[in-house]
Amino acid sequence: MEEEDGIEEGSWSGGEGSRWVDGNEVDSETASWSWLGENEGREGQRYGSMRRRLVKKPKRADSFDVEAMEIAGAHGHHPKDPSVWQTLFLAFQTLGIVYGDMGTSPLYVFADVFSKVAIESDVDVLGALSLVMYTIALVPLAKYVFVVLKANDNGEGGTFALYSLICRYANVNMLPNRQPADERISSFKLKLPTPELERALNIKETLENRPSLKTLLLLLVLMGTSMIIGDGILTPAISVMSAVSGLQGELEGFGTNISAGAVVIVSIVILVALFSIQQFGTSKVGFLFSPILALWFFSLGSIGLYNLVEYDITVLRAVNPAYIYFFFKKNSGVAWSALGGCVLCITGSEAMFADLGHFTVRSIQIAFTTVVFPCILLAYLGQAAYLMKNPDSAERIFYDSVPDSLFWPVFVIATLAATIASQAMISATFSCVKQSMALGCFPRLKIVHTSKKRMGQIYIPMINWFLMVMCIMVVSIFQSTTDIANAYGIAEVGVMMVSTTLVTIVMLLIWQTNLFLALCFPLIFGSVEFIYLCAVLSKIKEGGWLPLVFASCFLCVMYVWNYGSVLKYQSEVREKISMDFMLELGSSLGTLRVPGIGLLYNELVQGIPSIFGQFLLSLPAIHSTMVFVCIKYVPVPVVPQEERFLFRRVCPKDYHMFRCVARYGYKDVRKEDHHAFEQLLAESLEKFLRREAEDLALESNLHEMEFDNMSTGSRGSRTQGIDGVEELRVPLMQVQRLEEVSTTTSEDAVSVLPSSVMASDEDPGLEYELSALREAMDSGFTYLLAHGDVRARKDSWFLKKLVINYFYAFLRRNCRAGAANMSVPHMNLIQVGMTYMV
Repeated sequence: MEEEDGIEEGSWSGGEGSRWVDGNEVDSETASWSWLGENEGREGQRYGSMRRRLVKKPKRADSFDVEAMEIAGAHGHHPKDPSVWQTLFLAFQTLGIVYGDMGTSPLYVFADVFSKVAIESDVDVLGALSLVMYTIALVPLAKYVFVVLKANDNGEGGTFALYSLICRYANVNMLPNRQPADERISSFKLKLPTPELERALNIKETLENRPSLKTLLLLLVLMGTSMIIGDGILTPAISVMSAVSGLQGELEGFGTNISAGAVVIVSIVILVALFSIQQFGTSKVGFLFSPILALWFFSLGSIGLYNLVEYDITVLRAVNPAYIYFFFKKNSGVAWSALGGCVLCITGSEAMFADLGHFTVRSIQIAFTTVVFPCILLAYLGQAAYLMKNPDSAERIFYDSVPDSLFWPVFVIATLAATIASQAMISATFSCVKQSMALGCFPRLKIVHTSKKRMGQIYIPMINWFLMVMCIMVVSIFQSTTDIANAYGIAEVGVMMVSTTLVTIVMLLIWQTNLFLALCFPLIFGSVEFIYLCAVLSKIKEGGWLPLVFASCFLCVMYVWNYGSVLKYQSEVREKISMDFMLELGSSLGTLRVPGIGLLYNELVQGIPSIFGQFLLSLPAIHSTMVFVCIKYVPVPVVPQEERFLFRRVCPKDYHMFRCVARYGYKDVRKEDHHAFEQLLAESLEKFLRREAEDLALESNLHEMEFDNMSTGSRGSRTQGIDGVEELRVPLMQVQRLEEVSTTTSEDAVSVLPSSVMASDEDPGLEYELSALREAMDSGFTYLLAHGDVRARKDSWFLKKLVINYFYAFLRRNCRAGAANMSVPHMNLIQVGMTYMV
């Protein structure tokens, strides 16, 4: 099945047991037609005190919002923690998906290091070994396993997951469609202030008030994502070529001048096979690959231990970091160049975090600490011990250190392992592209969800075949693992530095960590990564330009898409139809109203979109019931189904116009067809109408109770909130605050109402609306979509015209169309053209 940006089928729970929410679910439609008769949009007061600047303040119940009847957190949304055996099974699967890249690094690390530094004494070997050991211990183990994995977004990892996490706590998203109602989603998890609140508030306000910092943060995230995609191109190329190159010197034809061509051909065949099986899904691929990688890690550890005992166990002296100093003192500038080869030992570390959505934190931690780390360490120790006795074998150190009797079995396992190693970055690339699409930073593509149990396991056909073509081109052009290694290091270190920066922001803004500890993280890990970055940047002329080209191309695509989308949304907001104009048209909307339900898809979360005016002009009649459907992604991984929809009435009752905002997380999937969606929408709308009538009765009765028992002024007066900030006075919440402490639920307040309020007699107005809705349902649903064209205004700068009129227009023409993306039936579809001037 494929990803659809439409409304997912949801099961509405709550029923009679639903509770009130003390949250403001209001968008500022208008004040003139509201049944309260007051201006409900009061965003300016959200930051009235220190506490309110960070945490959502309690607000009144809003009867227009069906979300007010489905309190966030009242249902069990959080998945049950996996059992011990399930965690161990997931840890076993991570070997085939996450750790393949890092596990195959012994194939080429020492070969690349000693291609720069000649082995002249024990210091060369021990210094290089000490560098590798401490690099692995510091970056993958200390940084990723113990810190970065904890910065996940409800189980989702990667640079965009960190970005969405930051967007929840600080309104830094470039697309201005955030609503107060979004913060009521149970997975938002905005926590209460801590002693470090003041610093967090200052960071939050600085990020929110400076557009330049918002843009810089977005560019940083896009750069990290672009680097990950670049890794997805280079990892298969270097891993497969490193394994196949083991045949050089073993078979005739591989040890002669045609060896490069033979290695390239075999590598391309393996790469085509690898990308061809991606369509079967991460779970099946992981189940197939994990036993092979487990055997590979066992082989690494066993052979390493054998070489360590057989040749020179004294290489354990490399535990002393002083050998790093001796290594640089002896080799000076050449050692700096070798440092770029040393960084290859931690390639794939980012996959531990980027692939987190496929597994769990605990499973990744268990696999690394119990299997991956000790086996890789033994492999490097064994190779160093072999080099102490055979320094001339540096070029083919891995295969030369394998006992002769085991060469062919190890070669087969190594080739399979190198092929599998590519899986880690391929899966990470799919995850990052999916997240960036959901957050409006990548053109819409077809996404296939390959697992019914784990939402994060996906397959993107276009990205998969693009990666395959790019990998084949890289292998064909470079024809050498050394040149590819020069390119590979830049992409890997670039991603790590982006992650370090974002996790530091998370520590300061969200975790509110002690300032000293929070600064130690970038000082320690950032310094190490910066040193490695300087080392690999020295290889730009030797192939390091390649990942920079890849990253620049993807960065341009992603930023142009985001930039165009934001301008288009801002244009829609400026051009939305005023409520005064709608009231002048009257309930007939200046045309005929015929039975039926019209679903008008748009991107506005409030107001009436200008495209509705185009439909009024173009169509001879309009449907008796209109629903403005907005598909909106919020910065959370998953939105529970019973919290997915927000309903509001648009215009007075006799207009029969409503808004439905369908909120999705960046991992959510839509599975239902349009018939199921139509049925769900109609049922939800009917429930909304009943609840609205119920709210009006409650409100009216509470007014009477208030005037009987309290003389507190007129209905329009304002009262002081519990935390010192003025708030619109609403009887329901007023009675609740006076009779109970602020923490008492509004459900309790409702339960003390007289039985007359809860009477089941339905008023004639409700019966009329329900009958009109049923009549419209019998006449069918029609989907109204805009076929929009985005153009830059004539007075725009030349560069803006170039970006919008050509680049962005090209991306819009070649991405998935709105009708396909929303699973709209073509038989019931009406489209009108519209040009957005931005």
